[in-house]
Amino acid sequence: MLVQCRYERLEEPPRELPAAVHNLSIAGSNLSVLSRAAFAALPLHDLRLLRLRHDNIHTIEDMALQGLPALRTLDLSHNPLLSVAAGAFAGVPLLRTLQLNQALLAAPLEEQLSLAMRNLSLQRLELAGNALQALPAALLPPGLEELDLRNNSLRRLAAAELRSLDAPELRGLRLSLGANPLSCDCGLRPFLAWLRAAAARVLDARSLRCAGPPGLRGTALLRLRPEALACARSEGGEPGELETASYVFFGIVLALIGVVFLMVLYLNRRGIKRWLHNLREACRDQMEGYHYRYEQDADPRCAGTPGL
Repeated sequence: MLVQCRYERLEEPPRELPAAVHNLSIAGSNLSVLSRAAFAALPLHDLRLLRLRHDNIHTIEDMALQGLPALRTLDLSHNPLLSVAAGAFAGVPLLRTLQLNQALLAAPLEEQLSLAMRNLSLQRLELAGNALQALPAALLPPGLEELDLRNNSLRRLAAAELRSLDAPELRGLRLSLGANPLSCDCGLRPFLAWLRAAAARVLDARSLRCAGPPGLRGTALLRLRPEALACARSEGGEPGELETASYVFFGIVLALIGVVFLMVLYLNRRGIKRWLHNLREACRDQMEGYHYRYEQDADPRCAGTPGL
């Protein structure tokens, strides 16, 4: 049996519901706080799906879901969550799907959620539309099978994040990454190589597109070759990030060499002055020797007498 309560401005879960309810949806209300045992007074021992969308929920207290032992799917999407207690999901041992789409925008809750989810055996976790800039590794319980990261702010998955996905406890995990602003520069190379080798693990791999730079915008990632990434030069002929960094490093090295050379000259200025003086004297002696021989050769009295 399905029960829907939409836009009734409820401030707490309804107190009278049929005991045979399997699916319960409360949307558009003002629940604000899911207090301890918020559903315990209801005989909902067969409830398997609970949707609490757009209910202005900002706090989930310990044991808030007590009394729902058969719950398998919990949808808290589109709520401005600010606080999640460590025991928020205690009492729902069969929970397998947790939907938190656009629910983590109000505050950074990764640490709180990781504690609250530590005893769950989730199979699917939805985190779409939360402006995430990195893989939330702390929220990935062992055995997770599906992770929805669509419509976030991911520019790439870094090498360390890819290694965490290849850990034995997450090797069966499949991801959705669509609608993320993927940047097709040199930093994308590890992710591109991983994607080519494990395309089956990304459910929407064929639809992934470059969001930048402008010259590659709209290009499908699976059709992109590593050498085509914007590494050497970016759009408009300007040096790319890697080349710019190389030039800066090379300039710093040359500057250091120049400083060391000048310091050596300064510290040995007396010796260099003495060496230049000796060199000048040696050159003067040499030139005087040449001049003396030239005068001897030019003197007719020193010239040889012709034979008779």
